[in-house]
Amino acid sequence: MTKVSRRGFIEKSLAIGAGSFIAPSLLKIQSVQSKNSAKNETNSMWLGKNDISLAQWALVDEVTKGEWKTLDFPRIAREDFGINGIEFVNTLFEVPIANYLNRLKRNADEYGVKMVLIMVDAEGETCTPSKEERKQTVINHRKWIDIAQYLGCHAIRTNCIGAKDIDKEEALKWSAETYNMMLEYAIPANISIMIENHGGVSNDADWLVSLMKEVNSKYFGVLPDWRQPGPYFDNVGFLVKTLPYAGGMSFRNQPSDELTEKMIKMTYDSGFRGWYGIESSGRENIIKSKELLLKHLPM
Repeated sequence: MTKVSRRGFIEKSLAIGAGSFIAPSLLKIQSVQSKNSAKNETNSMWLGKNDISLAQWALVDEVTKGEWKTLDFPRIAREDFGINGIEFVNTLFEVPIANYLNRLKRNADEYGVKMVLIMVDAEGETCTPSKEERKQTVINHRKWIDIAQYLGCHAIRTNCIGAKDIDKEEALKWSAETYNMMLEYAIPANISIMIENHGGVSNDADWLVSLMKEVNSKYFGVLPDWRQPGPYFDNVGFLVKTLPYAGGMSFRNQPSDELTEKMIKMTYDSGFRGWYGIESSGRENIIKSKELLLKHLPM
């Protein structure tokens, strides 16, 4: 039986999987490079300047209530908030087939909105002792890498949590294997992979930095979530340690405007230049987030 390459098959079928997801071969992907040579390319996560995007999760209540759909997101970002970048949530896509994605691209073009990244949830655990589960998680994420590439996004965001009381040395080994497999698929599509601190091992900045060093790819980074500080999470300390690996910011208003200003200044002084994706919940907080960023962030 002749072995057909993944992208070769997609070129013929124009879709992958049972859900008929759009294929990246339509986008003139260059020939697959070796993993080592790809690591030496320019980091695709960096915008090179500061800009503001809107995370769809900030308005998740409106979406789940049926007030608007993902196809409306470019219009919402531009007309309601004057924001020119958007960050999707995969679980809020209705039917991500070719016609749907083409409509989404037309809507983004019409409103002059850049599609920045896709936040991927509910597609499996990246930090698990089961090799088969890790492989399946990678397979599950591939369709979102393809969709991100087709839409012109630069990255997908993943979760890396692990079980409670997990051995962190083992967790590092399992996660590195998962992300190396995922990057083998993502790098030829010029899509970066980021981890957001959503609990478990990803809340441990030292562990996450160790994972960044272990995988050691310019296409692999952190999307720091500016969650409010708590007894088990030091958001300022987390940001300090992960800034060298940040490919974007999941921006949230802090308990005080002074702390928000401090963290904005921290990211700028570190040399980070990229998207600040507003994830503060609700319209009022989104507006305030934008005002704070425009006030304190050199554009």
